[in-house]
Amino acid sequence: MSDYKALVNELFAQQEELLSRANAPQARNNGIYQRWQNPIVTRSHVPVTWRYDLNPETNPFLMERQGINATLNAGAIYKDGKYLLVVRVEGNDRKSFFAVAESPNGVDNFKFWSHPVTMPETDRPDTNVYDMRLTAHEDGYIYGLFCTERKDEAQPHDLSAAEAQCGIARTKDLVTWERLPDLITYSGQQRNVVLHPEFVDGKYALYTRPQDGFISVGSGGGIGWGLADSMENAEIKEELIVDGKVYHTIKEIKNGQGPAPIKTDDGWLHLAHGVRNTAAGLRYVLYMFMTDLDQPWKVTHMPAGHFIAPEGAERVGDVSNVTFANGWVVNENNEVFIYYASSDTRMHVATSTVDQLIDYCKNTPEDGLRSATSVIERNKLIDANLAFLKDGE
Repeated sequence: MSDYKALVNELFAQQEELLSRANAPQARNNGIYQRWQNPIVTRSHVPVTWRYDLNPETNPFLMERQGINATLNAGAIYKDGKYLLVVRVEGNDRKSFFAVAESPNGVDNFKFWSHPVTMPETDRPDTNVYDMRLTAHEDGYIYGLFCTERKDEAQPHDLSAAEAQCGIARTKDLVTWERLPDLITYSGQQRNVVLHPEFVDGKYALYTRPQDGFISVGSGGGIGWGLADSMENAEIKEELIVDGKVYHTIKEIKNGQGPAPIKTDDGWLHLAHGVRNTAAGLRYVLYMFMTDLDQPWKVTHMPAGHFIAPEGAERVGDVSNVTFANGWVVNENNEVFIYYASSDTRMHVATSTVDQLIDYCKNTPEDGLRSATSVIERNKLIDANLAFLKDGE
C-alpha cells in the first residue's frame, strides 16, 4: 500500500510541476505578435483524477483507465480578471468534450476546473462535440457555438460519412449550460459558426461556413454572414459570403471564421483559418482581416498571406501541419491573447496588442494574386527602405 501511495503521490507531483511551470516569450519577435515558448495546455495538463482510478483494489497496477489523446481548439473569454479557455479535450476513444481551464495571467499556470462541462443534448444526441466559439453577447448571455457531429444516415454503409451542424448553448458562469436547438440554415452542413457580439438591426448576427459535405466544402465554402431573429430557435434564411475561397492562396480549399471579432474604433478585427492542399496533405494556417465598424459583413482590409503558421515542433502531432484558433481575448490594457492549437494536439498562446493588429491589417499589402504584383509590392518596400537608409547617412 505504501508503494502504491508513493506512485500516486508522484503522479500528482509531476503534474503540479507542469502546471506551475512559468512560461516565457520566444526570443524572436516579428513585431506583429509574440509567440511563447511552452504549450499552455497539453494532455498532461488534464487532471490525474480524470484519467486514473486511484483505488488500489480496483486498479492494482495504477493503469490510466481513461486516456487523453489531445487538448486543442479552445474557445476563450476574459472574465473577472481570469483567462478562461473552454478546451476541446479528446479522449483516446476519439470522443471530444469541453472542459474549462483557468489561468491568472493568460500565458501559463492553466488549471482545469474540477469537472468537465456537462453539455445537455438535444432530442437528436450528438456523437461528438468540439471547437466551441465563445461570445459574450450584449443580451447578457455567454454563448457557446460548436460543431455537433452525427452519423450521416443518408449513407448508412459508409462508416466515415458524417454530418456537421452548429450546436448552440448559453451560460452565465461556464458551469451550468442551457442547450438550445441547433442552428437551422439552408446549406448542406455547417461548421465554424460564430456569433457576432452585438445585435445588428435588432437581430442576432452569425458568421457561418456553408459546405456540401463533412470534410469537403464542395460548391460551398467561405465565411458567410446571416441574421437570426432569436437564438432560442435560431434560423438563418439567407447567407452572404463575406470572405470567399481564392485560387492559389492560403484559403483555396476552404476557410472559416475563428473566434468572434474584436471591436475597435477602426473596425472589427477578425481571425480566421485558411486551408490549402499540398503534396503532404492539407495545410491549415491563420490569417486576419478587418470589417467595417457599422457594417461588419463588409471587408475593409485583407492582409496577404498567413498571420500564424505552424513552426518547428508545432508541425508535428495527431494531424500534422495545422494551426487552428477559435479563441482570443482582450484585457483591460488592450493586450490580445491569441490561443491557437498546433497539429490538433496541444494549445499555444501568442500575444499582441489591439494597436499592433490594427496596424498589421491596415498597412500590410493585400494579395495581388499574381507573382508579378507580389514583386511590384516587394520592390516598393525595398526602394523605400533604400531611400530611407540613404537619407539617414
